[in-house]
Amino acid sequence: MKLNVLAVSAEAYPLAKTGGLGDAVSGMLGALAQDGVNVSVLLPAYRGVVQQLQQVREVAQLSGVPGGDAVLLSGHCPELGVPVLALVNDALYDRDMLYVGPEGEGFDDNDVRYAALSYAAACIARGVASVPRPHVVHAHDWHAALTPLYMQQLHVDDVRSVLTLHNLAFQGDFSIDRASRIGIDEDTLRREHCLDRNGRINFLKAGIRSADLISVVSHQYAREILTPEFGCGLENDLTYRRSHTIAIPNGIDMALWDPQADQYLPNRSFNARHMENKAVCKSALQHSFGIDEDESRIVLVMGSRLTTQKMADVAVHALPAALDAYPELQVCVMGQGDKALEKALREMAERYPGRCGVRIGFDEPRAHLLHAGGDILLHGSRFEPFGLTPLYSMRYGTVPIGSRVGGMVDTILDPGPEHSVPSMQGATGVLFRGDRPDDMLNAIHRAVGLYKRPSVWRAMQLNGMRLDFSWQRVAPAYLSAYQSLRPDVALDRIPERRRGVFSTRNWQPGKAPVLPNAGAAMQSGRTELVPRRLTSGQRTTTVVGADRSVA
Repeated sequence: MKLNVLAVSAEAYPLAKTGGLGDAVSGMLGALAQDGVNVSVLLPAYRGVVQQLQQVREVAQLSGVPGGDAVLLSGHCPELGVPVLALVNDALYDRDMLYVGPEGEGFDDNDVRYAALSYAAACIARGVASVPRPHVVHAHDWHAALTPLYMQQLHVDDVRSVLTLHNLAFQGDFSIDRASRIGIDEDTLRREHCLDRNGRINFLKAGIRSADLISVVSHQYAREILTPEFGCGLENDLTYRRSHTIAIPNGIDMALWDPQADQYLPNRSFNARHMENKAVCKSALQHSFGIDEDESRIVLVMGSRLTTQKMADVAVHALPAALDAYPELQVCVMGQGDKALEKALREMAERYPGRCGVRIGFDEPRAHLLHAGGDILLHGSRFEPFGLTPLYSMRYGTVPIGSRVGGMVDTILDPGPEHSVPSMQGATGVLFRGDRPDDMLNAIHRAVGLYKRPSVWRAMQLNGMRLDFSWQRVAPAYLSAYQSLRPDVALDRIPERRRGVFSTRNWQPGKAPVLPNAGAAMQSGRTELVPRRLTSGQRTTTVVGADRSVA
């Protein structure tokens, strides 16, 4: 008998994606499937999702679901590579965008839309004909966070639940008067600690309190969220569940983000040993963003949501100052978000013709070109659970500037500005503290200075390009966690040789041990998987923690 895992998510690339959640979920699913787990994913049947599936069939009609009766379809997505369950209720999901309307405001019924997703997952855990019953249900972020609570309400006692926190800032916070329409009575609200400190329903808090196991997507973020600064009001709940919490970093799809075989870079492939075509990609990037095509320029790129979390408000002040300081500098920005920030960035591009290009919106081909053609990536963030974008950029030899927060502390190697320039030959990027324009500008100064030291810059590029951030390296930690929750179900294998999960928390400036087959890349820190006994309600189980400093 193989372990059956049901992933529950609002996004999974390529079926539905607005950002890093879709990439993270799809990458995790693929790696778990390769490592011997029967894994499937449940997500809403947004407009266009069913059309991307093959071998579609109806497997159940679900009654009593928030928002009305729904249909459960089963299908296969070749690119995703795992079975897909799509929850069909056109009144809830057949819309132009996933979460927000034309003006950028969240849909008023998002509570019902994602309560329905969670309730459907609980129904599948209880048992639905024609669908394999899972041993573990793995919920992702607030959209699926009511799943463990609904499992309790439906008396599903023999299926275990995992909740992964991808971004604690988004919690699913709604007025308490909506409780009845999502099927939660007042006693349950209070007994299961579903209310936040303002007396509102909080999906994520309910999940944190109800799940058998909580995972966090980086070691540093797992420590940060126990503090008021980063806990977003849930630090006390997270501290209460600390013994049930593990840190397992995200990974990236190393095949999708591969400069040697990138489908979006035809005839422009390159690798760490042969970088010639990176200059060709730079020229294509400059052309795409309408700036002067000149290989000698330094191209700084920024691709992210244009929000205060991502420090876009800081960038609109720091980038003009950097352009004024360095006539050879060019800037390419792609993203969307806050309308005022979009407007400010457009105005910046108008002030620097030929040197600054801004594209509002997102498209996958241009995102790949951004990483392939840039010299420097700017990725400021006031908080960052993991930070996929700097990993993408490192794969393409584009050196990242990141904030010294969250997952970027674990993945970007930087001894710090107090160390000598030669010591940066063991680094992969530049980190900075603070959220003022001068803090970001000083980091840009450092990066430009390093760029002008070709031997140091080349070493930094190679270090990043040769690191292994693959999901295949990460998946064994999840397999161990599942196995600890369901020791009665045997896994075919847990690849012990890949138990180490990348982290820089043990890295010391000036030391650059070599990864296998990774040239001058920095050694990732090893993660110890530590068995321990946990008690959840009346159940006691052995859980393998991925970080003793957190778990």
